[in-house]
Amino acid sequence: MKVQYTLLHKDQHTNARYGSLKTNHGTYETPMFMPVGTLANVKTLVPEELKAMHSAIILSNTYHLWLRPGEDVVQKAGGLHAFMHYDGPILTDSGGFQVFSLAKNKKKDITEEGVHFKSHLDGRNLLLTPEKSMEIQNKLDSDIAMSFDECIPYPADYEYTKKSTERTIRWAKRGKDAFHNEKQSLFGIVQGGAYQDLRHYSAKETVKIGFDGYAIGGTSVGEGKDVMYQMIDDAILYLPEEKPRYLMGVGDPVDILEGVERGVDLFDCVLPTRIARHGNAFTKNGKINIKNAKYKEDFTPLEDGCDCYTCQNYTKAYVRHLITANESLGGRLLSIHNIRFLIRLVEEIRIAIQEDRFTEYKKEFIDRYTKKEGD
Repeated sequence: MKVQYTLLHKDQHTNARYGSLKTNHGTYETPMFMPVGTLANVKTLVPEELKAMHSAIILSNTYHLWLRPGEDVVQKAGGLHAFMHYDGPILTDSGGFQVFSLAKNKKKDITEEGVHFKSHLDGRNLLLTPEKSMEIQNKLDSDIAMSFDECIPYPADYEYTKKSTERTIRWAKRGKDAFHNEKQSLFGIVQGGAYQDLRHYSAKETVKIGFDGYAIGGTSVGEGKDVMYQMIDDAILYLPEEKPRYLMGVGDPVDILEGVERGVDLFDCVLPTRIARHGNAFTKNGKINIKNAKYKEDFTPLEDGCDCYTCQNYTKAYVRHLITANESLGGRLLSIHNIRFLIRLVEEIRIAIQEDRFTEYKKEFIDRYTKKEGD
């Protein structure tokens, strides 16, 4: 079944939208935050914990699963859902971000055919093409597959960005032609770097190809916030209202609010689990570092009023003890809290949109989240 997006309410004062997304594994409300499980696992967590956080779509990565355990192993297991015991919807990234992060000499490594890699595991030579990405994703059998693209670095000059954007569009056509899984949906990805005309061009041409949803890629790669928000504005202008819109790799709470205001429906990021492993927690009063000495005898939850398992059962002092003692449970408990924090954020955003008070909610949240202690 192809995903089906329904726009249920649009905020009267912004482009924020409340909707629903029907998938093979249930219907879910948007805007939505999607936890990242790169290797078919959201780090340190089990599916039952994700469900308790009201998680819906989660992500896995084509490139990493291609290397291990291999797409054929996952297919033999019955697909990703059976392999990782997750009965909610799954989205697989195409491997395009690895073009950005692993292809060191881009002029040499990225060709019309595809991308030449050295495996980060054993150094062997690899070639990932649009056709290969589709073949892997079809076998992984996720609910949503992503078109193969190049995530353009920032900064990049106009000529490089133009050539890359045009090639990504050609790759998108090739990928769609090679896509053969009737149960899956396929999303196209808009690139174009920080150049408005290229963002417009990429969005228009990607929509012409025709996909089940559309993603905005190439943001949060080192550019300033004002540049990122302009990239979103430039891309979303030409994306159809009746299809879901996905801002890739963005999970900062303020950035989620800015994206929602511009009409984005889906967000994903490794941020909540990554910062957890370093002892950081999201709170409505901003991020805190639990390793700070002031929490040594703080017997209150990470955040008052939070309904996550961690806050319902443990204190800052205990989590600090675990983190400073290098106990893995500390990272797990912070991951639970951080993911639930972002899911709770989008739950509150959905209510605010339905009540036409998104602008007020956004201002109140950002004012509190960015307020420094002592202000």
